[in-house]
Amino acid sequence: MSVISATSQSALYASRLNRVRDEMQRQAIDATLLSVGHDLPYLTGYCAMPLERLTMLVVTHDAPATLIVPRLEAPRVTAHDEVFKIVAWGETENPVEIVAKHLGRAKKIAIGDQMWARFLVELMGFVSGASFARAVDVVGAMRMIKDAAEIAALQAAGAAADRVASQLQRGEIALRGRTEAQVSADISARLIAEGHDAVNFAIVAAGENAASPHHHAGPRVIQNNEILLCDFGGTMNGYCSDITRCVFLGEPSRKIMSAYSVLRAAHSAGVKAGVVGATCESVDAAARAVIDDAGFGDFFIHRTGHGIGMEAHEEPYMVSGNKLPIKAGHAFSVEPGIYLPGKWGMRLEDIVVATEAGPLSMTHVDHSLVILS
Repeated sequence: MSVISATSQSALYASRLNRVRDEMQRQAIDATLLSVGHDLPYLTGYCAMPLERLTMLVVTHDAPATLIVPRLEAPRVTAHDEVFKIVAWGETENPVEIVAKHLGRAKKIAIGDQMWARFLVELMGFVSGASFARAVDVVGAMRMIKDAAEIAALQAAGAAADRVASQLQRGEIALRGRTEAQVSADISARLIAEGHDAVNFAIVAAGENAASPHHHAGPRVIQNNEILLCDFGGTMNGYCSDITRCVFLGEPSRKIMSAYSVLRAAHSAGVKAGVVGATCESVDAAARAVIDDAGFGDFFIHRTGHGIGMEAHEEPYMVSGNKLPIKAGHAFSVEPGIYLPGKWGMRLEDIVVATEAGPLSMTHVDHSLVILS
């Protein structure tokens, strides 16, 4: 995301917290508690480490938001005094008790999905009679709709991933004779070189291993006359990239080329279906119908897409049964796949953002099965 002033950041977080309070009011929720996870940096700019020491943002209606942090972590917090106050607790204090005191008489409390169960169990001893809800129902709808700055960050991350995918397709990444793990490490290094701050994953799956959608790159040596599936992404300025491309080493069979033509048509259908007002499940249905009609339906074993933003996987999910209408600003993957166990697999993935003018792709590199001789 582009650098903005501290004043602008404070205004952004204040606006988001006000929207949280509005949603809490609508749902009759008295307090929202957010610990580790991405809701916290979305609302405060602070990303908590997943420690056994409790970090908690307490949002209520009648008091400023309070960020309760371990004292040794407090120097990592960028203060926004007009947005939230910081309470640092010491090693001999009970942070759960401190959280409870900031809840006042809250009777309905929304809890972040990533909050450790041990803290919730301890908290229940301090708030007898309270009921609990999921904070995703308060914050989730906000986070799904990306603003212009967030879309620009996704585009920048996508462009960086595109550059690495282009290097793969141009044959600039050595493949034959190397292990999947070596190529995965190479792709990871290139993501960092292209501007990513962290690599979230770099799946490299050769031949029969490509039939496992989340294959862990290992000692398998990449050989001639086989397909290679590469699915990789990372975090850049707080927002994620995610792309999948396949290449073929040698001369692909007619069956491989035919299957890939089906895959590419399914991907195109899924992207075209991702328009404002359509349901999330209609994206899945559009891609799946192409694969079903070609006789590969039993070999498309996962949903068509997932939301993306500060997290590589977040709402909304493009899956049967999700009738949520797509809104402008929803960012999600379209990634149909065909997987023949013990033989081969293939997947084609891009990130798109729904706009009033139609789906806007974050990645653009060649969608064909590139043949590397």
